[in-house]
Amino acid sequence: MSIAHFFDAGGYLDYGDAAALLPVEELRARVYTHRDAECALRDAPADSVLAIRPTGLASSYALTQRPLTAIEVASLDDELRNQIDGAVDVDLAQFELIQVGRATTPAQNRSLAEF
Repeated sequence: MSIAHFFDAGGYLDYGDAAALLPVEELRARVYTHRDAECALRDAPADSVLAIRPTGLASSYALTQRPLTAIEVASLDDELRNQIDGAVDVDLAQFELIQVGRATTPAQNRSLAEF
């Protein structure tokens, strides 16, 4: 089972164009990480996910070093939405989530919340 929508996302944003979203810890938006991101992305249709894709070896390494993260598009402030909307060739309003990184293992990480 594929975790998240890295290969079948509804749209892609190049790593360099997503600089305004990084680091995600400083965003004033609803951000899901680790297992919460997996759950949010699993529940979202693939065409409603905008994935950040690497543009080279260094950006690929940077994306794999951070945990799987999902950012709610509706919770982004207007200035940031306009900045990202200018970098994407589709309307940002059609997406629910922005996916940063991807899960590096196909196995599900179990947590105490499941029991």
